[in-house]
Formats: sequence, structure tokens, C-alpha cells
Amino acid sequence: MNAPTKQPLLSLANELRLGNLPLEKYLDGLEAIFNDQEPLVQAFIEEDDRFGRLQREAADLINKFPQPLHRPPLFGLPVGVKDIFHVDGFQTRAGSRLPTEELRGREAASVTILKEAGALIMGKTVTTEFAYFSPGPTRNPHNLEHTPGGSSSGSAAAVAAGLCPLATGTQTIGSIVRPASYCGVVGYKPSYDRVSRKGVIPLSPSLDHIGTFSTDVAGVELTASVICPDWQLALVEDLPTLGIPVGPYLDQASSIALDHFKASCTILADAGSPIVRVEAMLDFASIVDRHNLIVAAEAARVHAHWYDQYGELYHEKTAALIERGREISTTELLEAIEGRRQLTQKLSMLMDEHDLDLWISPSAPGVAPVGLESTGDPVMNLPWTHSGLPSVNIPSGQDGHGLPLGLQVAGKWYEDEALLAWSIQLEPVLNQNN
Repeated sequence: MNAPTKQPLLSLANELRLGNLPLEKYLDGLEAIFNDQEPLVQAFIEEDDRFGRLQREAADLINKFPQPLHRPPLFGLPVGVKDIFHVDGFQTRAGSRLPTEELRGREAASVTILKEAGALIMGKTVTTEFAYFSPGPTRNPHNLEHTPGGSSSGSAAAVAAGLCPLATGTQTIGSIVRPASYCGVVGYKPSYDRVSRKGVIPLSPSLDHIGTFSTDVAGVELTASVICPDWQLALVEDLPTLGIPVGPYLDQASSIALDHFKASCTILADAGSPIVRVEAMLDFASIVDRHNLIVAAEAARVHAHWYDQYGELYHEKTAALIERGREISTTELLEAIEGRRQLTQKLSMLMDEHDLDLWISPSAPGVAPVGLESTGDPVMNLPWTHSGLPSVNIPSGQDGHGLPLGLQVAGKWYEDEALLAWSIQLEPVLNQNN
């Protein structure tokens, strides 16, 4: 299965806002793609009369903003919303069997902001149970026998299949960058807490990040300028100096991923980007253990009430996480959170010492694994989530079977603007791999 050709989000946004592409006509075309692709990919939660609702909301939007010059930046763009975000008028299921009335909440702050910027809610996208590892029915648009990744499986697959140009996601370990890599789209995880977590069912509040998927880096930059407070567009000229974190961390990638990563590095170096190899995260095993401890301990605390009442309704993977977390003391949790802060400092200091602009690494240990029982391994994303540094997946090629591979690019703490500005420069260079 080949995913449809997708228009870059930035140009689509401009056409819709200026009226060069009438919104009703665009939605008609999107409906045809949806009817063709969604039964195969299964990226969305089912909804009756989805496109009838969208057309009515589009008419209201046009009436509200009849003059193109006064239209907001995301005018008419349909956005898929991961089903742990509360959205007015939609149930929140969070991929679980718990009663939906237990999961009700106020609309997510990020969703409200997207609406105010003119976005239309395409619908809820499939998530693993409570954004952990229990997979839903979603398939990878590049090969239906392979996982799309998780936990933001529906969002990544929806953008990859051309079902919507934009989608929201969350990352607690590797739930944005990994599925973006597996599905061959851009996935952006902001700096920790750069985007409000209000109105999103948490998994681990110290580690949860709110981010987005799109077809191109400029598309996520446009969206970031809307959902990230105090966004200041960064202007960069020279190609960035890139750091490779040498040590046990890179050993987690497969030979296929490492060979592709080396080829990407060669392309970037030939284009003029200085590349520096830096020993980093030599205690990587401890970082992984500390991260997993925080996830388990905080998940147990988040789910304490629900689990006591509905424990038998939880998937065994989620239940095992909560049971493990119940054994972790508050002292152990606080020590792990302090270790998280120290990693942020260490990685930032290394960037300063070696004059690095960005870190680069494989976005996943390899291509999307075959089968739908697992969502793949998030280990390559874990340290960037743990440290809270912003990161993005840039599609960088495919294997011999047409499965996508990606480059993970991480920036400095709360310098997301520079990360995305440089990633826009790197994107066409990496396209030489495609």
C-alpha cells in the first residue's frame, strides 16, 4: 500500500486561508481519500456523519471570517486529535474499556487554541490504552502488516495516509517521534511543558509532552507558532553544527538504522553542516531505568482511583505498569526526577562545550516492525523525553521494502524555534535519501 501524495501543510494553509482552494471543495476531496484509506488504516475513532459535521462547521467558519485577509492562520485545516485529549462534543475513550463518563473533562487547552486559530476537528485518533503500550487497530499506511508505532498511532498514520494534514499527539517515552519515523511524517515534541497539558489525560505528568504531526517541518512550525506561548520566529542562516551522542545510546539502534544514519550524516556533512562526535550518556542504562521508574510511579498515582474501581478492565500491560508503580516510594520518585533534571543540565552543558546547535540520532531502532501486537521500541527517543529537550523526526528515506526511516533532531532547552528553523533547512538535504 502506498500512502497518497500529500500537499505540504504550509501551502495548503495558505490556499485555504486565501480562498484559492475553496474549503468545501477541499473537504469533498478529503472525504474521497478518507473513504478509500480509512477502512484500511483505521486511524480514527468511528463517527457518524463526520463529513456532514465538517461541512457545517466549515460553513460557520466561512461566515465568521468572510474576508481572506482576516482569517486565522489554520483556517479550515482539519486536525486529528489523539483520544486522550478532551474535545467538546466528543467522548474521550483513551483506548480503554473504562466507562466514558469516568474520563470526562474540560476541553484541552491546546485544542481550544487550535480551534481559535481556525482548525476544524477532523475527529479523535486511535491511541494505545492510556497512551502506554497496549495497541489499537491502526495499521501502518506504508504496509498494513506493520505497526504504525504508538502511542500516537492514529495521529501518525492519519497524516501519513493523507486523512488529515495535521494531528496532535503526546510523548511520554517515544510516542511522537517513533510513530512519525515509522509512518514517514514529521513529528514534533516540544520542550517539556512548552505546550499546555491541561485537558489531556496524563500518563506521567513529569514526562508527558504535547506535540504535533504534519507532512513537513514548516507545517509543524506553523502549528507551533499557534500552540506554543511566546513563540518568536527564529532566523538562521548557516547550516547547524550537529552533535552525534557517541556511546551506549547509539548501540540501541539496529545495523539498518545505523547504516542509514551514517549515510544521512554523510549527506549533511557534504552539504556543509559540521558534525561533531561527542561522548554522551555513558550511563544510558541508568537513564532508562530512571525514566521507567518515573513512568510507573506516576502512572500508579494518576490511575489510583480508576484502577481500584475498574482494575479488571485494564489491559495486562497497563495493569502491570500500575502494579509496579505502586511499589515505588515517593523518595525513589523524587530522586529519579532529580536525575532527570541533571540529565537536562549535562546535555545542555555538552552542547555549550562543543558549540553544538543540535543533536542528531536515529529516530527509532529500525523500521516499523511487522505485526500489530507491539508498537515498537521507544528507546531512541527516551533520553530526549527524559531531559525535556525539544525534538523532531525528519523523514530521511526508506529501506529496501519501502518502509520509512527518520532522523531525530534535538535542540536546546526551550529553543524550539531554532530547532524547527534549522530542521526546515535540513529537510530538503535529507530528501536526497528518498
